[in-house]
Amino acid sequence: MKVVIIGLSLSSSWGNGHATTYRSLIKGLRQRGHQVTFFERTETWYAAHRDLPRCDSLHFYESAVELLYQWQEAFKQADLIIIGSYVVESGALIRDFKRSAPAVLAFYDIDTPVTIAQVRHDRCAYLERDLLPEFDLYLSFSGGDVLDELRSLGARRPVPLYCSVDPEVHAPVPVPFDIDLGYLGTYSEDRQPGLVELLLGPAADWNEGRFAVAGPQYPDAGTWPRNVQHLQHLPPQEHANFYCSQRFTLNLTRADMRRMGYSPSVRLFEAACCGTPVISDEWAGLNTFFRTGEEILVARSGEDVLGYVKDMTDSDRATISAAARTRVLSSHTGLQRAIELEAQLQEYV
Repeated sequence: MKVVIIGLSLSSSWGNGHATTYRSLIKGLRQRGHQVTFFERTETWYAAHRDLPRCDSLHFYESAVELLYQWQEAFKQADLIIIGSYVVESGALIRDFKRSAPAVLAFYDIDTPVTIAQVRHDRCAYLERDLLPEFDLYLSFSGGDVLDELRSLGARRPVPLYCSVDPEVHAPVPVPFDIDLGYLGTYSEDRQPGLVELLLGPAADWNEGRFAVAGPQYPDAGTWPRNVQHLQHLPPQEHANFYCSQRFTLNLTRADMRRMGYSPSVRLFEAACCGTPVISDEWAGLNTFFRTGEEILVARSGEDVLGYVKDMTDSDRATISAAARTRVLSSHTGLQRAIELEAQLQEYV
């Protein structure tokens, strides 16, 4: 197939989880023999923090008018056009593609619970409610009851297409452990209580412990306990070293996604693929991605976290991390997601 994707960002992973998700999926699609072209709006924030190696199939645009004018032939020749969440021009693009492009039109919602909450109140900047029925396929980052919610809002065919990992980028690295518990993620107001409860609190209670948080935009980093190291940003090529230097890593889920469930973070798969034991907050559907207690650990309090970090044996850690990595390699790679997408497109081919 000739696949066109218009998404928030492929060039920069700074402050978003979209880039690594797209990179993994695109690599999987190419492994399956498909041609993929990606379009990204030029934004000052991402332009200043690009961390993608050279990519000939990535193109930048300034407006929907420019994109539709300069690349109309590419859209007409495409077999599949995917528009991603947080693409602010999506309304104009959807209407034009429905008139002029014969391709299957899909929406890839990497923020499904957020989208649903905003669409319900008619305040979604990147997706108008009356446009949901226009998509042949609604690819959702979340599954479970979320799919019924999307149908009730007008989506014709909502199906899960969860985030994924590139096992060549995220893999075990032989580095020494110098962090007892770490976390990788951009600051988010609704994740911050979880960070306080499950990492900053344990750090304050265990002065001998070594903790680290990697990610931008934390307004209170200067007030953290002294045994918490803050790294402003790590590009994807440095994720593996960071994860593998941790005895445990923490997974935190945004409030809307935790409330609806079945919304795994891309960081969850990345850490597990690196062979690092994951301690996660609790949400519905988690055990459909990893068996709790066998492939992942669940913490409801700082006391739970310290119990794992201080008391678990190296042997038990290794058993859990190996099982989680095996699960990711079999079920959560970009290649696997490409195969799942192909299956959803069968009736259109």
